Parts: sequence; C-alpha cells; structure tokens
Amino acid sequence: MKQFFSTLPRNIIGCFKGRMILWHLLAILLTTILVTSGFDWRYYVSTHDPILRSWMIPAAPIGGLVPITLPLILIASGFIVSDARISLAGWAIGQAALIGSLISSAYKAFTGRAHPSLHETGADISQVFHFGFLRGGVFWGWPSSHTTIAFAMAVTVFMLWPKQRWIGWAAITYASYIGLGISMTIHWFSDFVAGAIIGTVIGAVVGKSFSRGQTG
Repeated sequence: MKQFFSTLPRNIIGCFKGRMILWHLLAILLTTILVTSGFDWRYYVSTHDPILRSWMIPAAPIGGLVPITLPLILIASGFIVSDARISLAGWAIGQAALIGSLISSAYKAFTGRAHPSLHETGADISQVFHFGFLRGGVFWGWPSSHTTIAFAMAVTVFMLWPKQRWIGWAAITYASYIGLGISMTIHWFSDFVAGAIIGTVIGAVVGKSFSRGQTG
C-alpha cells in the first residue's frame, strides 16, 4: 500500500516525462489521420453487424469490472497466502488502472468527442469533437478509457512477470479484446488506437516502478 501512494504522483508525471510525451503525440497524430481520412467512419460501418457486435458487447462491462476486482483479488490473495509479490502485483495493477482512468478522463474533459452510440441520423459524426473544458463531460470523448485502462494493466502484468511471458501475453490478449470490442460498440477505432498507446505508456511506467520493489 505504501508503494502505491508514494509512487503515484511520480508515476503520473512519468507518463508525460521525456520521450513518453512523444507517444501521446503519436496517439494524437494517428487519431487525426484516422479521423480526417474517413477510416473511423468506414470501420464503424463495416463492423456494424449484429452478430459481430453480439460478441463484442461484453467488452464494456468486463472492461469496467476487471480493473476493480482483479487488484482486490490479488491483494487479498497475497495477504491470505503470505506472498508479498502477489499483493505487490495487485497494488501495481490497481495503480495502473487508476492512472489510466485519470489520464483518459483528463483528455476526455477537453475533447468531448461524440460516440458512435449517439449515431441516429445516418450522418458521419466521427469528426465531431467538442473541444473545451467539460463540454462533453469525462465519460464521452477521446481516448477510450476502457482501452487505456486495459492496456495499462496488461503491460504492467507483462513487466511484473518477465519470466512467465504467457501471463503477460494473456493479459495483452484480454486488453486487445476489450479495445477491439469497445471500438465496435461505444467508441471509434481511433479511440481504441489512442487508448492502446497511452495505456501502454502507463503500463511501462508503472510496471518499471513496481518491478524495483519485487524481491526474489
């Protein structure tokens, strides 16, 4: 718990420090290309299939539940079996999820992007942004919070278990399902791409920070 709070401010700053800011700029650049080229809208139309969407709809509730339950389960499990590394992993994943939520919500507060779920007229609304402060709240906008948090957690897991790569790849697979599922339901494809990039940055920072606290 101590490491969770003591490293939180530093790790938030670390997500924008030095070369890390370049990844944020890349997320913005790729979003601009995907939006202005019309790819976002074409992707939305091509994946707007009832059968396909039925497989992806669970991504939203799963992506909202796992960031809360997984850290708690790991922390409790580590305490029960007296394994500090498991508890540390729980705190690390929890911090990654928290930072992912904070950063994505901060971006959303200034972008206010219209979501595909608001599409009712048949018109292309993929280029609709409401730039400003809280013009779209913190729930509507760019990037995808579900994706950002999922990749932040997954990359943290990947870095915490370097010798058990199957755990890391399983986590990346989970994050990819969440991101792609969200991109076919309540977000645009570029929201997924940006979330994956920003989430990876967060996971790299948090994973590196907590890896120093591991022993054995």
